[in-house]
Amino acid sequence: MVTINYSPATDLLAALGAANSSTRLQAALAVGTRADPGSADALVARCAIEPDFFVRDMLTWALTRLPADVTVPKLVTELRSGGARARSQALHTLSKIGDRRAWPAITRSLLHDADEEVARSAWRAAVVLVPPGERADLAAELVVQLGRGDRSVRLSLSRALVALGDAAEPALRTGLASADPDVRAHARATQRLLHDPDAGFDLAVDEAKRIVALGPERAASTAC
Repeated sequence: MVTINYSPATDLLAALGAANSSTRLQAALAVGTRADPGSADALVARCAIEPDFFVRDMLTWALTRLPADVTVPKLVTELRSGGARARSQALHTLSKIGDRRAWPAITRSLLHDADEEVARSAWRAAVVLVPPGERADLAAELVVQLGRGDRSVRLSLSRALVALGDAAEPALRTGLASADPDVRAHARATQRLLHDPDAGFDLAVDEAKRIVALGPERAASTAC
């Protein structure tokens, strides 16, 4: 990678929109290193449209270098954006900043967003920002989505529930009682991960599906 030296701040911020992703990455690194609060608007705006994962990650890092009093209100505003990438990246950045003043902005509509990347980002942000007294309510909100999406989506939801610890147990019992076998299997796999964080997700899912299909007693007998 060729190192580019920037001098005027305006040129540096303009480089965030360069055609070359390496140039954008370097610009985001330089902006974050300077940590000038005046760059917040440009960083947030670029997050909303940046197509490259690594550049987005650097933009998030640059935002975490700025005062939360500056960045959090701007990111909360982005959560009402019509663009899925803007919402997802704002949620991701809020989870990295970890300022609980953003918690009221993690709405039910974000937790249930039709865009799976937005929903997954909302789950991750929620478990970081939720006040201790609201963890059980959040778990109850999350279990409604057990069985949603493909493996990666289900794994994200399981990880969020596991991160809530004991507060997730009562909510998971609701999932275990569901009439939907996919929901029951997902709830059981999540429960296993809650009790044994080192268990692999795929193994937990396979075991859960077998138990759901055979019933606990038959599953135990066939495992012997």
